[in-house]
Amino acid sequence: MNKWFSSVTILSSVQWLFFIFANTVVVPISVGTLFEVPPETVAFMLRTSLIITGIVCIFQGWIGHRMPLMEGPSGLLWGVILNLGMSASSLGVDLSTIGGGIATGVILASLFTLILIAFNGIKLIQSVFSPMVMTVYLFLLTFQLVFIFFKGMLKINDQGTLDVGVSLLSVGIVIFVGLLKLQKNQLVSNFSILIGLSVGWIFYELLFNRESTANSQSIENGFSFFPLGQPNLEMGIIGVTFFAVVMNLSNSIASISTGTKLLQLESTEERFRRSISITSIFTIIGSAFGLVPYTPFTSTIGFLQSTRVYQREPFLIGGGLLAFIGLVPAFSSFLAAMPITVGNAVLFVAYLQMFGTAFSNLNGRTFNSNTIFRLAAPVLVGVSLMNVSPTMFNNLPILIQPFITNGLIMGVIISIVLEKTINWKAYEHTLLAKDAKTN
Repeated sequence: MNKWFSSVTILSSVQWLFFIFANTVVVPISVGTLFEVPPETVAFMLRTSLIITGIVCIFQGWIGHRMPLMEGPSGLLWGVILNLGMSASSLGVDLSTIGGGIATGVILASLFTLILIAFNGIKLIQSVFSPMVMTVYLFLLTFQLVFIFFKGMLKINDQGTLDVGVSLLSVGIVIFVGLLKLQKNQLVSNFSILIGLSVGWIFYELLFNRESTANSQSIENGFSFFPLGQPNLEMGIIGVTFFAVVMNLSNSIASISTGTKLLQLESTEERFRRSISITSIFTIIGSAFGLVPYTPFTSTIGFLQSTRVYQREPFLIGGGLLAFIGLVPAFSSFLAAMPITVGNAVLFVAYLQMFGTAFSNLNGRTFNSNTIFRLAAPVLVGVSLMNVSPTMFNNLPILIQPFITNGLIMGVIISIVLEKTINWKAYEHTLLAKDAKTN
């Protein structure tokens, strides 16, 4: 039992708490605000998100994939839900109708996934999301996260210009955390995330006197089932959401596969079944409270590589602390006041490790002038879409827009199509034969 109460475990648990919180807090607030939910209900959604996220992390680490991999709101589904919400006026329906359609789609897709798991459909899922598709996914996820946190650490004024003071502090935090990470002292290096977040928060408060942030909301009671809208049969919304939730399985496959490699564990079918089942069950529960569907965070790999704390105990304690904080309004209010720019600056450094994870996932694979298309085409098209304004696609059918404007989804879809329709080995052999004749 000593390992549960050692100083390293306690510090690691607090570091996990801040990491999970920073990746969770903005999501329910942004969704609730977009769907014009009353402030007290948004506060309730935040508290519920903390409680359920903490509990699902414990379940995953205990009986699911049994690894220290954060379970949280899916970035892919978060983007789809926000896109659908912003399309309400174009679709000619109110926000509650869209919210209800999303809830129906999430529940149906989660039930479909549970049925698939019950009938041993893991191999089918893995055949669709092949190693090359997962490599494409990891590269695109790296770019998406780095773009998000880079923009998030640079504060923009109401006039649309850069707040130089806050932005310089963020850059300073990035450099500070990076230098801590490179220290030879392993204790300092392993806790660079926690140190950087604490020091950055203190300097922010001293320099900017508690400027309001995107997540500084009071935590009050605002209980409501399906706060975004009661489940309905708006088939277009249901279809888009259903497809996106099924696509989100790529995240689970990538997270578990990459995690087992890093931790040198066996990647068994049973591990996938337990993890995906827990994700689906808690996604159904969360949908009743307007929460974004859950998924194991592939980006946790970057956090683990930064901290080099691979034990499960701190992760389980961190999840328990998060759930406890969600139950106590005073604690929730305190953490919700964390400057969003500081959190983004620290996460920016943590997720730089993701590029190495994506690169190493190639396993030394080499490409020629033909086979490079299987990697370059989906990755570069996906990155291009990430940097194109969604308004460019306003003349396309509304229900296509959430997909075409999401570079991650489109990149993965293109990769799946390329892997299933082209025999890449034939192109490898053809060029080898040509080289042999030339020589």
